[in-house]
Amino acid sequence: MKKTILFSIILLFIFSCRKRLDSFLFNPSQVDSYLLDNYDGEISLDLNGQFSVPDNMIHQIEFPIIDNGKTISVHGIYVGDMNSISTDTVILYCHGNKDHMDFYWPRQKLYANIGNLGRFGVLMFDYPGYGMTEGNPTETNMYEATRGALTWLKNQGLESSRLVMMGFSLGSAPVCEVAGHVGEYPLDPSKIILEAPFASAEILIQDGGLLSMPGSFLVDLKIDNATEIKKVNVPLLWIHGKADSYLTVAHHGQLVYDNKPGSKESVLVDGGEHETTPFVMGYQNYLDRILNFIE
Repeated sequence: MKKTILFSIILLFIFSCRKRLDSFLFNPSQVDSYLLDNYDGEISLDLNGQFSVPDNMIHQIEFPIIDNGKTISVHGIYVGDMNSISTDTVILYCHGNKDHMDFYWPRQKLYANIGNLGRFGVLMFDYPGYGMTEGNPTETNMYEATRGALTWLKNQGLESSRLVMMGFSLGSAPVCEVAGHVGEYPLDPSKIILEAPFASAEILIQDGGLLSMPGSFLVDLKIDNATEIKKVNVPLLWIHGKADSYLTVAHHGQLVYDNKPGSKESVLVDGGEHETTPFVMGYQNYLDRILNFIE
């Protein structure tokens, strides 16, 4: 009887840990509408009134994907001229694990101002379970939402030669997934940018030092950017804050960068934390560095 109770406690502990540790990678919240500049919650960056985007360049879009046999709607925001996607270079921005697009809206405004306002189109979207996007936040659904975003861009006339994919934190996973599987998604990126990427779900768990067990025993996620990046042959720009305590340079970004074959560039920022690297680097310096890489 005592052994049965002890075993039940262990199972309950493991189950609760899996839920808690999975939230390291997926930490969504839902909203009824996107408020963008009127959003008064926590945001990823404070632009101090800089890098504004006029309303006529902001387009809320939807596209369908399949989640467990059911069609759901993924919500996205495109900044730029919708009529010029067939000729523009477009940045597909895959955001991090927190909240929803309102939280990352300042970053999208930044990217819309690379070079000068409107030089590049920028598409951001919410993964399933985030913001107004339906469905459940899973690794598979995150990739399917990315596939849906690429399909939408292709339907607007975008070609692979004019696609740049950028992933921040969790968003590094879909970027590495697409770039590492050439020909398996609707479009292939011509270049990729990874800011504060994580090496793998397992290393993320072990790096946290929460339990002395293999990370694979505690989470179902199979994300392994450090391995996936070995298949990527397009140029990479890696940006990482040296003070990032959530995804450290040594245990995460450096592994991804070192494993990347071929053309690659790195920008390591003294004092940059997980969210603050663009601010610490200086917004204009940050944008100029990305522009130099894209061009």
